[in-house]
Amino acid sequence: MEDTHISLAHGNGGRYMRELITEIFARHLSNPDSEGSLDITLDAAPIGLEAGGQPYMTTDGFIVQPLEFPGGDIGSLAVNGTVNDLAVAGARPMYLSLNAFIEEGLEIATLDRIVASLARTARDANVEVVAGDTKVLPRGEGGGLYLATTGVGLREAGVDLGMHRIQPGDAIVVSGPVGDHGIAVMLAREDFEISGDVRSDCGNVIDLARAAMDFDGLRFMRDPTRAGLAGVAWEISRHADVTVRLRETEVPVRESVQMVCEMLGYDPYYLACEGRAVAIVAEDQAEALVTQWRQTPNGEGAAIIGQIEEGAPRIVLETAIAGERILDDLEEDPLPRIC
Repeated sequence: MEDTHISLAHGNGGRYMRELITEIFARHLSNPDSEGSLDITLDAAPIGLEAGGQPYMTTDGFIVQPLEFPGGDIGSLAVNGTVNDLAVAGARPMYLSLNAFIEEGLEIATLDRIVASLARTARDANVEVVAGDTKVLPRGEGGGLYLATTGVGLREAGVDLGMHRIQPGDAIVVSGPVGDHGIAVMLAREDFEISGDVRSDCGNVIDLARAAMDFDGLRFMRDPTRAGLAGVAWEISRHADVTVRLRETEVPVRESVQMVCEMLGYDPYYLACEGRAVAIVAEDQAEALVTQWRQTPNGEGAAIIGQIEEGAPRIVLETAIAGERILDDLEEDPLPRIC
């Protein structure tokens, strides 16, 4: 492409839009060796799903600022965020659609890097981007680039995961340190004039989910994105009508993340993760699950962090000084536009 920045003409349906789609999106996302590859000559994409399973579909939107941050960017975030929703539901991610809302003035080189990153992340997750759309927003009406995705996967027959299976005595397991993504994005904004060596945990949890599904005592999984670990705990507590007890000394938080949280008054339990999984599993299988996860990519920091108890819906955190505090349901947004 000869242009260096996006103009409104790149969204008008004419030559410039065709060049944008062909030279940026199709160049990175098409895979001639795959039957499910992106075909820009079609208005709808055929997808193949094996017989005997249950199709699953999810949708997501991404407005993170800045567009690129340590450990990821809005492109890798869009893929991982979507496939992770399918994976923790017990489905094998297979196909994605992608909508790109591009602001007039965005550097085409930036867009090219992000789409290339998105394509690499999709290949790593073994999913195909099979359909999409582009729109151009007038200058000042967007955040540079917004992405919206839909993901389709297949869950094997007989898999039963859900909050209805959670019961008192179950253990709570997390696949690694929490709060990395939230702090990495916040530091990248440079709003507070502080720096730190924190990278987003942006990654897929497909292998973690598959490993967990080998355990017949697995009840439920969720990826702790917005509202973080505390948000997932509140969902479980409210919908399963149980008390969730967490142990501060067992919840993994990197020292660098903890330091930034203490400086700025953030609570790491409420900060977004983008490459972690939380599992509720029968107590007698929790240690084995942790062992398995620690041998799985992105699960090296797995830990048992609490348990499910009978009682009114609430989140109790056992503190490091042998006290207790209640983790309230999140009301304000501590870090907007985090994903």
